Amino acid sequence: MALLIFPTFLFSQDKIEGVVMEANSENQNIGLPGANVYWLNSNVGAVTDIDGRFALSYKPEYKKLVISYVGFKTDTITIIEPKTVRHWLEPTDNLDAVTVKSRRQATAKSYLKATNTFTVSSDELLKAACCNLSESFETNPSIDVNFADAVTGTRQIKMLGLTTPYILIATENIPSIRGASQAFGLSFIPGTWVESIQITKGAGSVVNGYESIAGQINAELVKPSTDNKLFLNIYGASSERMELNTHINTKVSSKWDTGLYLHGNTHNKTHDVNHDGFLDMPKYNQVNIMNRWQYTNAEKGLVSFINLKFLNDEKQAGELNFNPETDKLTTNAWGSEIDTRRYEVSAKFGYVNPEVPYQSLGVQGAYSNHRQDSYFGLNQYNIEHNSVYSNAIYNSIISDSRHKIKTGISYTYDHYNELIDAENLAPKYERTETSVGAFFEYNYDNLEKLNVTAGIRMDNHNLLGTFITPRVHARYTPWEKSALRASFGRGKRSANIFTENQQMFSTSRTINIQNSNGNIYGLNPEIAWNYGLSFLQGFNLFGRKADVTIDYYKTDFKNQVVVDYENPLEVNFYNLKGKSFANSFQTELNYSALEGFDLRLAYKYYEVKTQYNSGELDKPLVPKHRLFANVSYETKRLASEQGQWKFDATFNWLSKQRFSSTVSNPIEYQLPEYTPTLATLNAQITKVFTSKFEVYLGGENITNVRQSNPILSSQDPFGPNFDTTFVYGPIFGSLYYAGLRFKLK
Repeated sequence: MALLIFPTFLFSQDKIEGVVMEANSENQNIGLPGANVYWLNSNVGAVTDIDGRFALSYKPEYKKLVISYVGFKTDTITIIEPKTVRHWLEPTDNLDAVTVKSRRQATAKSYLKATNTFTVSSDELLKAACCNLSESFETNPSIDVNFADAVTGTRQIKMLGLTTPYILIATENIPSIRGASQAFGLSFIPGTWVESIQITKGAGSVVNGYESIAGQINAELVKPSTDNKLFLNIYGASSERMELNTHINTKVSSKWDTGLYLHGNTHNKTHDVNHDGFLDMPKYNQVNIMNRWQYTNAEKGLVSFINLKFLNDEKQAGELNFNPETDKLTTNAWGSEIDTRRYEVSAKFGYVNPEVPYQSLGVQGAYSNHRQDSYFGLNQYNIEHNSVYSNAIYNSIISDSRHKIKTGISYTYDHYNELIDAENLAPKYERTETSVGAFFEYNYDNLEKLNVTAGIRMDNHNLLGTFITPRVHARYTPWEKSALRASFGRGKRSANIFTENQQMFSTSRTINIQNSNGNIYGLNPEIAWNYGLSFLQGFNLFGRKADVTIDYYKTDFKNQVVVDYENPLEVNFYNLKGKSFANSFQTELNYSALEGFDLRLAYKYYEVKTQYNSGELDKPLVPKHRLFANVSYETKRLASEQGQWKFDATFNWLSKQRFSSTVSNPIEYQLPEYTPTLATLNAQITKVFTSKFEVYLGGENITNVRQSNPILSSQDPFGPNFDTTFVYGPIFGSLYYAGLRFKLK
């Protein structure tokens, strides 16, 4: 064990700060995130951050500082005055004959949290082009990414076999991709704006609301105070897609920092690789601007953020000869335009009691105006969504720091105004949703074996009524470097059937709503329970770090708005009359096989079934089996910070997927029952010239896998059998890209 304590005159005399690191033979300073640091025989403690840093209040009567971490020896050190502490913990299984080398993983899994949460760092995001949030999960086996249809190029993600409406997606813990932004919102968050992503499987915390069913994804944005003073990213693809990202950060005063974040992308090239007369990918232009302000007053324990955002996104899709000036909403040629304009204002205020660090207060607020004007052939769909979100959270302890609590209140307001010009639908749907809720969450952590988080919230909703949402997460450590987790929770949500299923407008299907006398489109809300078990085991293999994870989750719907495509001439919406469930099994191995070389292997099995009017069936276009492999290698960076290479490759194999029924179509428009199997390969190489400049070159779908006939009846787009929703794989084929990054710290 090594210990270094040295005085400093930069810190107040009633506080100590420090860092906890892993002892290793290479004398590398590797911070330990999630280590427990507390004063012996007191209720004052803290948990180290992602860099292993901590801060604690100090009193003369505090003498013994205890530092513990699962899989490492617990140390108690003597403190006689406020000092800066740098402490190295020794692994409990450290052997003189074994040399252990490690570095921070790009994806970090916690052995300590009650929730099954892992953090995807910016290093992981840079393994792919990551132009926006929808493209940020290519190297992650827990998230599935696929195209929603063959026209708009929209990517949708799935977790535990369920699509984005069942996943609470937040930006800095403020729900952001919901309502009108559900279909395209993932492409509205540029990848370079994201500092890290926290992914939680299963029902999430009651603090964030009642809507989460399959899990939560939270994107933390880069901070003006820690981001580069200047950052520039230029990207170009073989499809002639161009993209520019610029960050400009300025320190306004000792307490204020601000950043201006500019994003633009454009694609105006015509592609028709499969010669079906339709664009393989839409033409589009996007401008995205964010102005971010950060206030920090460490002496008083204050931090706050203010974000101002503006987005303008324009897409054009359809037949090659479509001209919107002359052909819009006519039968001259089939075409589509989707124009979105969005304004957002959000703010966060946080206060941590300098005297008692475990007491804190946080207030969040956000307002957004989202307007989409669009048409798909002869179907017209416009939506305007005004949303207000607010949340106040108080953190404290009961008795001592093993017993933590969170409590607070929240308020949401959503006004939807939808105009529709499509056969068999009313021309206008308008509604207002308001909800007032209160929540309480208790966490017990004995700092070693057991961590339990139990939460409950009560909400009063003007359309959903008054209801209770319970959620429980538990983690038990049976032996060293292990974590056995269990969870269950309830979720409830109102289904926005039009904006969540916009691909149906790109068909000739008749849209039917089978009224259940509910308050939202005549339908009742969706309610589901999620249950999960997970086991994480870390170990050393040939002297190198490894871990294996086994997950099993079950989502059981008590009510669901069923989206039924089983009649090829119709889309039917109705409330569930039977069973609907999603079972997910995943096993994953992570292994640092050599210095700088990481290997990630995963297998996933889905069983997703729903009771349709025609019987209990597998959900369409969900593969039962998936194999995943990712390898990455980094050469050692020289002391001059020059000459580093980074290599990354990701392989995905998907089993066959069920098509929704086409047996009643004419023979020429009938599809087989299942899709073929599918395998894709992505790769990227990055050359780091200096700490300021790097270039990257990559390829997506290098094996050039293509779905040859993604559009049914493409030669007769205004006929009864036209359908663009039978998409199971890539349409364009191989795509190659290159880019550069420049930064000034």
